Amino acid sequence: MRPAELFKSATLIEENEQKAVFMSFLLAFILMASYYTLRPLRDAMASDWSNTEISILWNIQFFLSLGFVALYGVAVSRVKFRYLVPAIYGFFALSFFCFYFGSYLITDKTLIDKGFYLWVSLFSLFHVSVFWSLMADLYSKEQCQRLFGFIALGASAGAIGGPLLATIFIAIVGSEILILWASFLMMFSLPLTLYLQNLKSMEFGKLESDSDLSKTIIGGNPLEGFKDFVFNPYLIGIAFFIMLYTAISSFAYFEQTNLLRDYSLDDRVGILSILALAVNVLTFGLGFFVTGRLATRWGMPITLSVVPFLMCGALLVLAFAPMLTVLLLLQIVRQAGNYGVTKPAREMLFAAVTRESRFKSKPVVDVAIYRGGDAIWSSVFAFLTDGIGLGITAMAAIGAGIAGIWAAVGLFLGREFDLRINQHSVSKVSNASKKIGMND
Repeated sequence: MRPAELFKSATLIEENEQKAVFMSFLLAFILMASYYTLRPLRDAMASDWSNTEISILWNIQFFLSLGFVALYGVAVSRVKFRYLVPAIYGFFALSFFCFYFGSYLITDKTLIDKGFYLWVSLFSLFHVSVFWSLMADLYSKEQCQRLFGFIALGASAGAIGGPLLATIFIAIVGSEILILWASFLMMFSLPLTLYLQNLKSMEFGKLESDSDLSKTIIGGNPLEGFKDFVFNPYLIGIAFFIMLYTAISSFAYFEQTNLLRDYSLDDRVGILSILALAVNVLTFGLGFFVTGRLATRWGMPITLSVVPFLMCGALLVLAFAPMLTVLLLLQIVRQAGNYGVTKPAREMLFAAVTRESRFKSKPVVDVAIYRGGDAIWSSVFAFLTDGIGLGITAMAAIGAGIAGIWAAVGLFLGREFDLRINQHSVSKVSNASKKIGMND
């Protein structure tokens, strides 16, 4: 059996799709390695601040995200589609380059640290949202279900490589050089995005005939994404799903931050890098062996709800056994399950919307709504812990209830996605029949 045939049997990826999928994998690797080089440094800074200070930053982040999503809407309406994604990644690469050298010019260390924290947090969602918008545009709806699990492995591999690089750099030259390295690494994403758009029409035959649209401008109202979101129940459902996820992740993040307060900055970066490495090794295995088969054999309702159900059980265990070991295992389940299963499945949902929605409404959901969830839940967490003094047991019990609702929403969204895909297939068959009839 030839290597391409063997790879197809293992991953469900057709031979004519493999080059494009590998390039997509590489792009995901580069972007996620850049982010995961910066993430341990960002999160290590947070342990110098109180829960209330972090909550304030998360509320600022929400308004920053709203503004940036609006500016992105302007870019989507005015920049040729071919150059839109490379321009976004080039902008972020340049911004981190400026942060690195700006840190030597600004004397207020706290100010630059909090600015860096906010900017990395914006980048963490925005680069992922833009990447998956591009992927949903490159591949057909049927291809998304088969291919996204493997493409997400690139993100997992990058999330492994990033912490490894961070650990090496910290040991040799300290943590601050990570910013410059991430900026340099990010620049490789620019030619890759252009190459992928060329492959779209040449290699893997996207089922929808829009391959020439890369040379055009999407156009329309720059704020159409906000309007589309408000009046689209499907997008509102995805937003609710994300809001519930942010509740669980906020709980885990704050508890993790509290546990690391007694460590030095470099020690925190090292601990978080090792934790990220462990999570992403597991994520890689899930993406390679589980996600694609789970989505195609068991369907989207099960794929979207399986991790929320697991989190509900894990939080109940934590409520009865509030120990550090249990919390760390919960973090591994949450992060690996999200990156390996829930996140790729969630991105598949956007294959069932229009191109304009993918690039205008998707950032509203992925960035603004996500950060809105962070802002709300961080305020709730700060009030319940710093305000009225609830401990980890009570918070875990509350989290288990939220996870149960999250699972129910996942089931609903999965069924809605399947319905849209079936309607799309029926519509295509109907249109094809009409064309045959006209030819006859």
